[in-house]
Amino acid sequence: MNTAETPFEFFTVAYLTRIGNQSAGTPAELLKGLQQSSDASIFHHTFQTLSSHHFLTEGFSNDFAQWAHADANREDLAEQLAALDVRDYLSIAALRTDLCRVVQEYCAANPAFAEQTALERFYFCESSEVTLPVGLAARTLEEFRTGIEHLSHASFYFHFISSRLRLQLQTNDFSHWLADGLGLGTLADSVNHIDIYTNTLDSARAKVLRLIDRERRRG
Repeated sequence: MNTAETPFEFFTVAYLTRIGNQSAGTPAELLKGLQQSSDASIFHHTFQTLSSHHFLTEGFSNDFAQWAHADANREDLAEQLAALDVRDYLSIAALRTDLCRVVQEYCAANPAFAEQTALERFYFCESSEVTLPVGLAARTLEEFRTGIEHLSHASFYFHFISSRLRLQLQTNDFSHWLADGLGLGTLADSVNHIDIYTNTLDSARAKVLRLIDRERRRG
């Protein structure tokens, strides 16, 4: 059994959320908010949305798309915003650029709808991130599996979803350690290809565990 020189340390995360002083009542105002809001706000309404909705297969994938659908009644805009996959982004700046592009192009193509008032305003929020070790570490695949099995939703989200921004790589903490720490590149790739949009946090965790079990049987 391979043993990693550097152990994988499991962390959990908590967010202190506050409502900012920006809001939007029309798609045009949403564009202005996207341009001016903080990076923390963009993160809150995209990456962090995936942690607050344990059942990821329901609704749209980010708060901006959900507002366009439910409050602005602009289904086409909602679908375009939802089509932006956070897995493709290594920085908030790049994600903000594409969000703005989608809304700007929509407003330009639909000037009558750009100023149409929504049922409810969109309030830009942001969160401060607090990370804490959970007291678990792993040097072997067996220990790693045990750790994942007992993780909270918050901890699984931290390592599997939001870690992409921290690593500045198109991967997650689990896959990064499996490849670099244990030399299990194929397993790392398989874990990284688990779809975070068509799976809940629980079903994604179950798939990670099944992939690990398959690797253990091979060994």
